[in-house]
Amino acid sequence: MTATPELLALLDQKFLPLGKFIHERDDAKCDIELERTPEHHSGKIYRAEVNFFNNGKLYRAESTREQIEQAIDDVRDELRRELQRVRGKQHSLMQRGRRAIKEMLRFGK
Repeated sequence: MTATPELLALLDQKFLPLGKFIHERDDAKCDIELERTPEHHSGKIYRAEVNFFNNGKLYRAESTREQIEQAIDDVRDELRRELQRVRGKQHSLMQRGRRAIKEMLRFGK
């Protein structure tokens, strides 16, 4: 597909809020691929694929829908769920570490 200014503005609007999952010190890169597949019996089919690299980890989402906006929304939502899951794991790991240190300090007295 041709990258029109309207399409680029839509991608910015949809994916910029995911920036809250990225820290300044992170090495992040996002590749977005949009394509209109050949005509099908059910009409035009659009495919959106996102490969998001963050600190050496790959997060990937793909969707095929009848409208490009729907496909973009699907991959954005899938990517957000994955980033939230990883963030939750990191948060709970830090909490367990804090708890363990507190226990060590408590029994060390």
